[in-house]
Amino acid sequence: MISRRLIRTKILQILYAISRKEDNSLASAEKELFYSLQKAYDLYHLVLLIPVELCKVNEWKIEVARQKLRPTYEDLHPNMRFIQNRLIDLLRNNKQLQRYVSENKIGWGGYSEIFRTLFVNVQQQKYFKEYMSKESVSFKDDVKVVADILEQDVPQWSDLEGALEEMSIFWNDDIDFVLGMALKTIKGMKETDTPDKPLLPMYKTEEDIDFAKKLIRKAILNREEYYELIRKHAQNWEFERIALMDLLIMQLALAEIIEFQTIPVKVSLNEYIELAKIYSTENSNNFINGVLDHIVKDLKAQNKIVKVGKGLIET
Repeated sequence: MISRRLIRTKILQILYAISRKEDNSLASAEKELFYSLQKAYDLYHLVLLIPVELCKVNEWKIEVARQKLRPTYEDLHPNMRFIQNRLIDLLRNNKQLQRYVSENKIGWGGYSEIFRTLFVNVQQQKYFKEYMSKESVSFKDDVKVVADILEQDVPQWSDLEGALEEMSIFWNDDIDFVLGMALKTIKGMKETDTPDKPLLPMYKTEEDIDFAKKLIRKAILNREEYYELIRKHAQNWEFERIALMDLLIMQLALAEIIEFQTIPVKVSLNEYIELAKIYSTENSNNFINGVLDHIVKDLKAQNKIVKVGKGLIET
C-alpha cells in the first residue's frame, strides 16, 4: 500500500520541480503526483517478479549444464529446491500479479543478464547455501529465502539502479519503500493460498487519496502565507539565505499541521524532520525543527491550529 510517508515524499519532489520550472499550475502538479504514485504501485508488482525471474535463471543454468558435452553427475542430477520453491510458485501463478503486469505492460523482458549476475551473488550467500543443503524445507523456509534475497541482495544489486532508470524516471527513489511493500506481501503468504490471493491494494483507504489531494493543493495555494510565517519566525536568518529544500519541507509541513485537524502536530513534525534528514543538509533537521516549533507555538496561542479526534493525541 502507498503510505502517507511516500505521499509526502512525492509532493516534496513535485514542489521542488515546480520551483525549478515555469509550469506551476495546480492541475498539472496534482496530475503528476497521482501518476508518480501509480508508478510506485507498478514497481511493487515488478519487484514481486524478481524471485520468479531468478527461478528462470536457475532453470536456464540447469539446462545449460545438462547440455554439456560431458555433463557431470551433478549436472544431470541438479538441486531443484529453489526451482520448486512454493512461495515463488504462488507468485508465478497469482492472477492479480499476472493481470496487472499484462494490462500495464511491465516486466523484466530484456534484462535477463542482470538477473544472471544477481543469481550468482545469491548463490554465494550463506543463507542460500544453507537453504539449498537442508535435508528438507518447510514453506516457512521457502518464504525466508525469498525474503532474504529481497532484504539482503536486491538493495546491494548494482545493476538495479540503471535498469530502473531505463524503465521509468520515477522508480529509483521508490525502491526502498517498494521493497518493504513486497516483503510485507511475501511474509503474509500462506501455503494454502490460491492463485486468487489478493495482493496489497494501492491505497489503504480512500482517506489516503483525499490526504494526497488536499496536501498538495494547500501546500501550493497557501505558499505565500506559509513563507510569511517562516520569514517571521526564522530568527537570525535572512529568508533569502534559507536553503530551497528547507523552505519546501517547511512549506509542506505547515500545510499539514494547519490544514489537517486529525493528524497530531507531533506526528507531522516527526515526518518532516525525517524528510529533512534524507533530502536536505546535515544540520537542516535542527533548523527546520526550531523554526516550525516557533511557528506552532505562535499559531496555537492564536488558536489558528485546531485539532480534533486523533489529532489531539500528543506523543
